[in-house]
Amino acid sequence: MTESDGAGSRHGGPPAAAAAQKMYKHTGSSDEVLLEKKGGAGIITLNRPKALNALNLSMIQQIYPQIKAWEQDPETFLIIIKGTGGKAFCAGGDIRAITDAGKVGDKLAQDFFREEYTLNNAIGTCKKPYVALIDGITMGGGVGLSVHGHFRVATEKTLFAMPETAIGLFPDVGGGYFLPRLSGKIGYYLALTGFRLKGRDVLKAGIATHFVESEKLPDLEKDLIALKSASKENIADLLNSYHVKSKIDQEKEFVLDEHMEKINSLFSANSMEEIVKKLKEDGSPFAIKQLETINKMSPTSLKMTLRQLREGASMSLQDVLTMEYRLSQACMRGHDFYEGVRAVLIDKDQSPRWKPAALEEVSDEFVDNCFKPLGNNDLEL
Repeated sequence: MTESDGAGSRHGGPPAAAAAQKMYKHTGSSDEVLLEKKGGAGIITLNRPKALNALNLSMIQQIYPQIKAWEQDPETFLIIIKGTGGKAFCAGGDIRAITDAGKVGDKLAQDFFREEYTLNNAIGTCKKPYVALIDGITMGGGVGLSVHGHFRVATEKTLFAMPETAIGLFPDVGGGYFLPRLSGKIGYYLALTGFRLKGRDVLKAGIATHFVESEKLPDLEKDLIALKSASKENIADLLNSYHVKSKIDQEKEFVLDEHMEKINSLFSANSMEEIVKKLKEDGSPFAIKQLETINKMSPTSLKMTLRQLREGASMSLQDVLTMEYRLSQACMRGHDFYEGVRAVLIDKDQSPRWKPAALEEVSDEFVDNCFKPLGNNDLEL
């Protein structure tokens, strides 16, 4: 897709709608994303199972106009998004491609984030009920494809995390919007430590809206497709009927329950230095474990992330995504993102050399600069 095509389809004008109507009639199993209409449902299937359905730019450029077309289509009552392969819903964005592009100043490093966040916003503002079946690994970009929609169905196989601070990035895709809105300081804890939530805990944390056993998803999908008038209420009733019958881990208490008091007090500090100080003073096994985790993360990312969530807590999704676009471009200009990707994804030595290496060395002035508007290059939603 050329730049001019992108501009035309971004706002979902008639050409995009027409192209999208054609698009879902020609889906082959080799396509990276399958777009089809079944009954009153538009179905998006992420189809890169070998890459754990990681999201790349061409997938974003297919999904966005299709959502816009279905939104306008009186015969489409709801949108369902799912992944293939049984392991992942979507394990994140195509980080390797972005890294390669960023190193050489290629436009992909701008376009990817711009178009991804535009898609996140389309999901967050979608007029049709949007149901994400988050079965399996759901991280980073996969969270952006699901969490802003009306319904998120977790299963016992769901593995949720926002692990970006470990690669010199920050929990983007609207993380600054949904994370600070979770109860207490859970969102801050998840964002800074990359802690992984599994199965029913994804529901208990307030990220999923329903919990359904993985093997029941095909039946649920059939029932969703068969709904005659798919209002939000009807969809909610159907999801609830499956949810109440799901017994897996029903009795287990939330994994963070016993730590919630500590999380709420320790992660309510105004600065990263203060959080670290509180953790050291606390000295409990839980606090020591969090310190060990935080010490591995990019100090720049940690400072950026804490401010992102504190500011995002009172912003609209659109303003959060605009802010996050600025941060994404700051990361593309910086050091830690490339070093984090090298250490975690390429060389896999798990020992990134962050610059600066300590929280105290990341100046407020540097962090302020990351949040500055980009003029004509700002993301406009």
